[in-house]
Amino acid sequence: MKRHLPLGLLVLAIIGVQLLTRATDTAFYLTPLTMTAYYSLVIVGLCLLMGYAGQISLGHAGFFAIGGYLSAMLTTKNLVPFKDNSLISLCDELGLLVHGQDMFGSAFTHVQPWAACGCAILVTIVVAYAIGIPVLKLKGHYLAMATLGFGIIVYRLALAFPLFGEADGISDVPGFPLLPGLSVSGDFSSRVSNYYLAWGMVALAMWLLVNLIHSRVGRALKAIHGAEGAANATGINTARYKLNTFVISAVLASVAGIFLTHYNGGIGPSEAGIMKSVRYVAIVAIGGMANLWGALTMGALLNIMSLRGMFGSYDDAVFGAILIVIMLFAPQGLLGISLSATFKRILRRGE
Repeated sequence: MKRHLPLGLLVLAIIGVQLLTRATDTAFYLTPLTMTAYYSLVIVGLCLLMGYAGQISLGHAGFFAIGGYLSAMLTTKNLVPFKDNSLISLCDELGLLVHGQDMFGSAFTHVQPWAACGCAILVTIVVAYAIGIPVLKLKGHYLAMATLGFGIIVYRLALAFPLFGEADGISDVPGFPLLPGLSVSGDFSSRVSNYYLAWGMVALAMWLLVNLIHSRVGRALKAIHGAEGAANATGINTARYKLNTFVISAVLASVAGIFLTHYNGGIGPSEAGIMKSVRYVAIVAIGGMANLWGALTMGALLNIMSLRGMFGSYDDAVFGAILIVIMLFAPQGLLGISLSATFKRILRRGE
């Protein structure tokens, strides 16, 4: 990864300067740029899981949706009918509830956004441990199928559960109050601030993950990825390392879902769709399985192109095709290979 660090930084700097220059001239660009940052959190977390722990997941869109849907539900559900409940009373005493009126003048009480965020993250951690303990005992395509099944379950619940708005999703989600005059929302007055906030979160996540992979934990993960049996024989608790990495990756996806939901003011079942998970895996593959900077660079580029509608109605097909091509001809990712090696591999396949 060290070899590709300058390239990743250079590409990100060039893209960032160009896009930010255009964004300051046209406010329309700020929304896709900010959304790209939140999607990038999912991608770098998945890169840690796949590239360093060696565990594939086709269900990360499910964790994204868990965070987004739970936070949205808690901040839009009227709790006035449950005011006599002891738990609701306790939350009110702790200052976790917000009281006001709806558009018709009726009393409306909901959970404070930051409290909802914390609750959603805790639920994500519990679900990730509950899923990870049995699922991570599987390997290869069995693991992929198990995580795919988890993603399908979350998608069907989001689509059919009335509390989650069914096919319409949840709308009118309030923004996070951060500073006076600033909140995590997509209104025009706070777009620039939210842009810096979103990419600041990505920078913080990258700093934490880069330090993690260069620590003793990172060396243990590389050993597990290289030869799990040998790593286990040397005394590395492979099950614990894989599980904790899975949870960290799930939490990053959940945080991305929470902040993007509050930024957009809503969330729909499409965010939990299987093709969303396939897209995340494709981006990690094209950037390099064990290359955080490569995954971040390609994630930023491809997500911007997708959000700007450059792929049109073939959006999902493009990401599926990318995944197939990368697995066939460049399994180390575009930023992890040389052109000569690629041509040699293609010629060998043609013999």
